[in-house]
Amino acid sequence: MTKTTVNLQAINDVKEFVNIVMKYDFDIDLVSGRYAIDAKSIMGIFSLDLSKPIQLNAHTDDADKFLKEIDKFIVK
Repeated sequence: MTKTTVNLQAINDVKEFVNIVMKYDFDIDLVSGRYAIDAKSIMGIFSLDLSKPIQLNAHTDDADKFLKEIDKFIVK
């Protein structure tokens, strides 16, 4: 599993992020506090507190291409 932290501040960020995530077959979860939602669910993402960074868990060992695509959302 690959873990990182992402920041999705604007509605357009969420739309673009979901479009990228949908391309991948492996499961990707977003964890905020005690809530964990499917990163492919736009409604699920909007149910989280987007004012804070969110932990991303990608259930794969080969996430290099995926991480490059979402690089602009990753908290450095």
